[in-house]
Amino acid sequence: MEDLSHTIDKYDNALSRCETLFKKKTADYGTAWRILRTSSLTDQIFIKANRIRTIQEVEVAKVDEGITPEFIGIVNYSLMALVQLELPSDYTLDLPVVEANERFQNAAVKTRELMLNKNHDYGEAWRDMRVSSLTDLILMKLLRVKQIEDNQGKTIVSEGIDANYMDIANYALFALILLSEQTDAK
Repeated sequence: MEDLSHTIDKYDNALSRCETLFKKKTADYGTAWRILRTSSLTDQIFIKANRIRTIQEVEVAKVDEGITPEFIGIVNYSLMALVQLELPSDYTLDLPVVEANERFQNAAVKTRELMLNKNHDYGEAWRDMRVSSLTDLILMKLLRVKQIEDNQGKTIVSEGIDANYMDIANYALFALILLSEQTDAK
């Protein structure tokens, strides 16, 4: 079994890659993503996860980007969705860059804490999973989120939308770790 501190280092490195891209895009585009409702962010994540699954199944990508950037996008859209869930609907769309980065970082910290708790309880079971299974879990979680959104956020016994977004981000981060380890092993 992998040393937990080694896993945390790899997780933090993968998360840092995602955060760096978020910050660069925020510098370029501002917070244009704030116009998106969480349901639109869910659909953006779905598009990326569905593209990954298609590439995994047909083993050919016609757009030369591979799946790693798609997993990074899934992480970032999931964390943006968590930010959106926190903000009231009448909150300004134009967040100052510093505030956007802080809110993104706060969502990342909560997501990391959830990973640590679940990773402890599940004993790093994700390490024995295939990247394709992580993709399927992301798609399943997205279908759950869509159903919860269609129910106006109401659930009877299930986790809320925020917990699902954190799980989606964590599955994508695990996929990034596994992909980097596969590349390193070659």
